[in-house]
Amino acid sequence: MTEETQGRRSKHKRLWLALTAVVAILAILIVPPLVSVSHYKSRITQLVSASLGRPVRMSSVEVRLLPRPGFVLNDLAVEEDPAFGAEPIFHANTVTASIRLLSLWRGRLEIGSISADEASLNLVRTADGHWNLDSLLRTATARAQFAKDGAGLVRLPYLEAKNSRINIKNCAEKLPFSLLDAKMSLEQEHPGDWRVRLRGQPARTDLSIEQADTGIVRLEATLHQAPNLRQVPMHLDLEWREAQLGQLTRLVLGTDAGWRGDLTGELRLDGTVEAAQIKAQLRAIGVHRAEFAPAAPMDFDANCSLVAHYSTRAIDNLSCDSPLGSGHVRLTGNLPVSVPGQSALPRVSVELDRIPVAAGLDALRTVRSGLGANLVAAGLVSGKITYAPKAADGVAPEKPEHTGRARIAPAHPVFEEPLTGSFTVQGFQLSGDGLSSPILIPKLLLEPAPAFVSQPSGSSQVLAATAVIPAGGAAPLTVSTRLALSGYQVTVHGQASIARARELAHVAGLANTAALDALTGDPVSVDLTAEGPWMPAERIPFGTPPPSSDNLTGTVTLRNANWKADYLVNRVEISQATLHLAADELRWDPVVFSFGPLKGTASLTLPAACEAPQSCPPTFQVEFGALDARLIQTTFLGAEKRSTLLSTLLDRLRPSAAPAWPQLEGTIKAESLLVGPVTLHEPVANVRTVAGGAEITGFDAGLLGGRVHGNGTFHTAATPKDKPSYTLQGQFEQLRPQAVGQLLGLRATGSSFDGKGNLALSGFTGDDLAASAKGSLHFEWQRGSLAASGSAPVPPALVRFDRWSADAEIANGSLTLKDSQARRGASNEPIQGSVPLAIPPKIAFPASKQTPAKH
Repeated sequence: MTEETQGRRSKHKRLWLALTAVVAILAILIVPPLVSVSHYKSRITQLVSASLGRPVRMSSVEVRLLPRPGFVLNDLAVEEDPAFGAEPIFHANTVTASIRLLSLWRGRLEIGSISADEASLNLVRTADGHWNLDSLLRTATARAQFAKDGAGLVRLPYLEAKNSRINIKNCAEKLPFSLLDAKMSLEQEHPGDWRVRLRGQPARTDLSIEQADTGIVRLEATLHQAPNLRQVPMHLDLEWREAQLGQLTRLVLGTDAGWRGDLTGELRLDGTVEAAQIKAQLRAIGVHRAEFAPAAPMDFDANCSLVAHYSTRAIDNLSCDSPLGSGHVRLTGNLPVSVPGQSALPRVSVELDRIPVAAGLDALRTVRSGLGANLVAAGLVSGKITYAPKAADGVAPEKPEHTGRARIAPAHPVFEEPLTGSFTVQGFQLSGDGLSSPILIPKLLLEPAPAFVSQPSGSSQVLAATAVIPAGGAAPLTVSTRLALSGYQVTVHGQASIARARELAHVAGLANTAALDALTGDPVSVDLTAEGPWMPAERIPFGTPPPSSDNLTGTVTLRNANWKADYLVNRVEISQATLHLAADELRWDPVVFSFGPLKGTASLTLPAACEAPQSCPPTFQVEFGALDARLIQTTFLGAEKRSTLLSTLLDRLRPSAAPAWPQLEGTIKAESLLVGPVTLHEPVANVRTVAGGAEITGFDAGLLGGRVHGNGTFHTAATPKDKPSYTLQGQFEQLRPQAVGQLLGLRATGSSFDGKGNLALSGFTGDDLAASAKGSLHFEWQRGSLAASGSAPVPPALVRFDRWSADAEIANGSLTLKDSQARRGASNEPIQGSVPLAIPPKIAFPASKQTPAKH
C-alpha cells in the first residue's frame, strides 16, 4: 500500500469521526427538548421500583445525555416496609439514574446506577431485633433472581449517595444518633453478593457537640446471600479515627465523662453476626482527666480477638494484649450464656508480665491531681488473677429457659469466691517529691480478699495487700490496701515521726497539711482509713448528690509537741491533742495546751468543704482556769514595756512582718478573769478574728454580785510606734450596792445598781491604758445609802436616797460625774465627784455647799 493511499484513508477516517461528533452534538442539543418523558414517568418509576424491590414515587423525570445517558429524578422517595414504619427508607430531592448502555442493544431499558446528593437514609430496628436493611437486601436479591421483565433479570443498580445523612430509629422512635456528611455506596456484584462502602462523621442531635472532634468512621464490607441478615456471611473492615475522648463520651453516653485524649479504633469482622470472628485494635494518645494536665499523659495500644454471638450475647475465645512499659497486660476468657441442659459461667483472666510500677503511677496521675509530678516509683508487677465463679457445693445451678435472648441470672445465685491467683510486686520503691528517704518494700503480694463495707453489694472480693513501713516511731506503720474495680480502701495504723508524717501526707496529696510544718515533738500515733472511687462521680444539676469522691476517717494523736505559728509571739506547748477526721469535718478535741503562763483545753473544728458564696471559717472553744487580764496581754503581745527583749517580738505581729490572724470564730471561757480592781466570774466571750485583731461579738460574766454583758474589738499595733487598741460597749445589771461601795471605798446599801457605758483605750501598761481611756458611763442606783469608811465625807444627799442617776465622762485618767442627781422624795440634789482610774479606785466628793432643794 502506497503512502498516497494510506493518506486518503486517514483523511476519510478523520472525516467520519468529525461527522459523528457533529451528529452527537446536534442530538444532544436538539433531541432532549423534542423528547417528552412525562408519559414515561410511570414506566421509569416501575423500573426503579423493580430494581430496589420497594415502592418508589417521584415528582418528575428529566432526560440527561451527558456525561452518560440517564434520567434526573426529582423528589425521589423509596417507601418503607410497613413492618418497619411509615416513613420512607430513603429520600432525596434530586437523584441521577444512569442507563446501562448494553441493555439498549438487547431492547431493554435498565438502570445502571443511582446517585443521590444530600439524601436521607433511615435505618430501623424492630423490637425483635430485625433491621429494615435486611428486608431491603433480601427483597432485592429475590427479585434479581426470580422477577423478570421481558427477556432478562431485574438487576439492582449501583447505589451511591454523597453529602447525605443516615438516621437510626428504634421502631417508630428516632434515636438522636446520626451519621453526617455521609458518603455511601451499595453494589450488587453478583446476585446475592453485596459490597458496601461508608464514610461519615458521627453526631448526636439532642446535644451540642463539637462535630470536628467526634472523628471519622469508615466502613467497607462484603456480604453474601443468606435467609436473614444474622446468617449473612460477611467480611467487614471498620475504622474510627481522630476521635476526641471527651466528645466521644458525650456522643455515646450523653455526658462528658471528663477524659481527654485522641482515640483511633480498627475492627475486622469475618463470619456471620451469629458467629463473628472479630479482631480489633484500639490506640489512645495523651489520655488524661479534663481537670488537670498530668506530667506524663497515658498512651496505650491494645489488640483483641474474640468470637461474638449476637443472639445469645456471648463472647468466646477473648484475648487482648497490650504492651505497657517494658511488660505486657493480657486479658483472656469466655463470657458464655446458659443453654438448655447446661450451665456455663464466665471465666476471665488478667495476666501482668513485668509491668513497671511507674506505669501504674502514671495511670493514677491521669485521675488524681494531688500526686506530685516529681514522685518516682520503681519495681515490677507480675502475676495472674482469674475470675471464675463456681456454684457452691450442694447447690445446683439454675437452668433457665432458652428464649434466644441473653440469659437472665437467678435473683439470688450462690457462688463460691470467684477470684483466684495473685499479683506480686518486687522491689517497690517510692522516692522524690520531698521524701528525705525512699519508701522501700522488697516484696508485696496482692491477693483476693473480702470486699470492704462501702463497696457495692455485687462486689464480693477485692485485691488486698499489707506492708510494714518504718516511719521513725516506736512502732512501724502498718499499711493495708484493698483495690476494687470501682475504688480503693487504705488503712494506716502505727507511729511516725512528725517530719516523716509530714512527708507522707504531702506525697498522698492530703489537703490542710500546712499546720504540720509548724509542729515538733514526739512521734504521732495514727489510725486512719481512706477510701473512695478511682474517679469522682459527676454532679448532675438538680439531681441526687453523688457520693463523696474520697473519704478520710480516723484519728491522729499528738503528745509532747510544740506548735509555732507566724502570727503568735510564743510557742504553744501541747501535752496531748487528738485530731478526729470525718467525711464532713476535721476536729481537734481535746487539745491540752499551755501558751506561756496560760494553761487550758481547747477544741477546733474545720469544715471539710464549703460551697461559695458561703463562709465557713473554723470554729473553736477554749477553756481556762483563773485568768489575769495583764497576764493575757503580756502573753499575746510580748511585754508590758517597750524597748525590752520581749517587746521586740511585737514586731512579728505587724502586717509587714507576719501574716494576719486566720479567720476563726469561737467561744472563750474561764473560771474567772481579773481586770484591774474587779474580778469577772465565769466569763464567756464569743470571738471572731479579723485582719489585725479580733471582734468580741458577745460577752457575759458575773460582776460585783450582778451580771455584765456587751461586745468590743481589739486591734494590734499597725506600726512599731503604735499601740494595741481596745473598744468596749456593755451594760451591767443587778450589781450589789455593797460590792460597788466597797470597790469605791464606801459603805453602801441599796436594792440595785444598773448602768451602761462605752470605753476606748490603748497601750501596753496599766498607766497607758488609764491615760488613754475615753468613754462615757450612765448608772442608776435605787433606794440606797452611802457612808464614808474613812476620812472622806459623803454628801448629805447620798446618806439616804430613793434614786441616784448619773452620767459620767471617762477622760484624762479618771471618771467624772457630769449630770448626777440624787432624789429623795420630791427633792433632787446635784452630786459631783470623780473616780481615778487607778487601784484602788477611791471616789472623791468635793466639799458640800448648802443649796436649795429643787422641787
